[in-house]
Amino acid sequence: MEPTKRLTRKQKRTQQQEKGSEDNGVKINFRLKNIEPLTQNQTITFEYYARDKNLMLHGIAGTGKSFISCYLAMKQLLEGDNRYKKLIIVRSVVPTRDMGFLPGNNKEKTKVYEAPYQAIFTELFGRGDAYEYLKQRGIVEFISTSFIRGITLNDSIVVVDEIANMTLHELDSVITRVGKNCKIVFCGDFRQSDFTKEHEKSGLIDFMKILNRMKTFEHIEFDENDIVRSAMVKEYIIAKTRLKIIA
Repeated sequence: MEPTKRLTRKQKRTQQQEKGSEDNGVKINFRLKNIEPLTQNQTITFEYYARDKNLMLHGIAGTGKSFISCYLAMKQLLEGDNRYKKLIIVRSVVPTRDMGFLPGNNKEKTKVYEAPYQAIFTELFGRGDAYEYLKQRGIVEFISTSFIRGITLNDSIVVVDEIANMTLHELDSVITRVGKNCKIVFCGDFRQSDFTKEHEKSGLIDFMKILNRMKTFEHIEFDENDIVRSAMVKEYIIAKTRLKIIA
């Protein structure tokens, strides 16, 4: 009988990760970091999410709306909740008006708008290839509003990001794509819009009025007390808000 070989720390860590990382029939070789809410509104978001509420996370920049939305979605998926099969991130690429001038085909052009999520997933998992890896395994999917019409989103957690750059028509198109076994989270701030026309800017405000009438949605308003990105960003946004300057 051969003597049992002692595992190195690295081998033990890898073994533990593989043992605890098989979820929804998919085995991954890295772990999601444990993230705790840093502000009162982040705490409220965690609580409402745990109650299976659809969410409207609205408020100023730097408050972690997109970050905690992706974290909560991935945590639920990787804890083995069989109701959901993937995280779908939806974002508009239309309002910037410059997508047509970017090199490459539509898939390559869209890639530019996925950069924030590559950064988020790098932080969540502690490795730079996490976002692409999870996309390849079908656990994460990115969809532009340009290509969402005509499809139905089933068995998914849907994070709709940068909603200030979506027209009411786009927002309407997204929410009416939601099928069975879905949870949806909207993230954005009407003050951070690239639109120049008032009727386009007002689309999000009208959309929020609709969601406020729906019992399945909870609206959390993030303010300057929730800014967690950096001390300088917090100081800047507070100064800009006090001066009533809109960038």
